[in-house]
Amino acid sequence: MYHYTESGLQNVWLSNGYKTKKTASGVAVAIVDADGLHKVIGRNIAAKAYMTGADFRFLRKELDLSQTRFAAWIGMSEESVSLWERRGRIPKAVCRFMQAIYLEKLDGNVRITEMVERMANLDREHQDKLIFEDTETGWREAA
Repeated sequence: MYHYTESGLQNVWLSNGYKTKKTASGVAVAIVDADGLHKVIGRNIAAKAYMTGADFRFLRKELDLSQTRFAAWIGMSEESVSLWERRGRIPKAVCRFMQAIYLEKLDGNVRITEMVERMANLDREHQDKLIFEDTETGWREAA
């Protein structure tokens, strides 16, 4: 069995699917299908009722999101994300959101991700005044 700590998780062991080779600097290990392995690990984490900080970091990195970008998505600070990953006290709603985004990407549907990205971009645009007009077809935002 191989203890796969390269994933950033301490609880992952492989019974097969890896090759070892002796080198001058020690034993080298190669994972046969690392992408497939990471998808299975991620799907397992996304199905859990509770995530550790390491689990959360694994999913975030698999989504190729920085702490800064994820924090912007949810309207929190980068420091909050960092603390969650180090201490493991992640709000349940944030866990569920991360799991949903990960499963969505894994299954090839990016609607939630696109919506969240649009909302995060809207946070950067501040409108002081909202102007609406009544038209023959009903109310709408004025041009």
